[in-house]
Amino acid sequence: LQFHLLKNRAKKIKNNTGYTFKKVDIHFNTFYHDHLPFELTNGQKKVLKEIRRDLGKKQQMNRLLQGDVGSGKTLVALLSMLIAADNGFQSCIMVPTEILANQHFDTISKLVAKLDINVDLLTGSIKASKRKEIHSKLINGETNILIGTHALLEDVVRFKNLALVIIDEQHRFGVAQRSKLWRKNEYPPHVLVMTATP
Repeated sequence: LQFHLLKNRAKKIKNNTGYTFKKVDIHFNTFYHDHLPFELTNGQKKVLKEIRRDLGKKQQMNRLLQGDVGSGKTLVALLSMLIAADNGFQSCIMVPTEILANQHFDTISKLVAKLDINVDLLTGSIKASKRKEIHSKLINGETNILIGTHALLEDVVRFKNLALVIIDEQHRFGVAQRSKLWRKNEYPPHVLVMTATP
């Protein structure tokens, strides 16, 4: 049974060609050196290094980030998304509630305010005219980071080059729901799921 599982895993890794993030450039470095709101803990630095290593491989990253509320998971997620932007790719964060989506949008928008990074918010309560504008910006690559709820799963939501998907409170989403995001691209995006639940 263990041999069979290892064989399946090796086959999946071989077939799951993903996006390779070849560099860490101006967005990440400018934010890290000039706009970081506090010094990263050793734990955050360690997990960020592991994420950077995974993003540099040709295979899809599938990583769980677990930490207590307020431990800085969102900051690690943002730094990962800045690496995606440095490589010309888009990222998204999917959360289970509009309140949490708005919190992430406000926090991340303030953190990247001095960078050339475009952040958008997509939830069920966004008006149709604004939705249409967001859909257009996603397709043409103008949006670097999209934050939203289950609204991200709608078929009409299309990206130019979504390469990093982050799911917060991942236990609130079903497997089929999460996998809908994987199928929005030619290649499966890297995946980082975050939870405060051990």
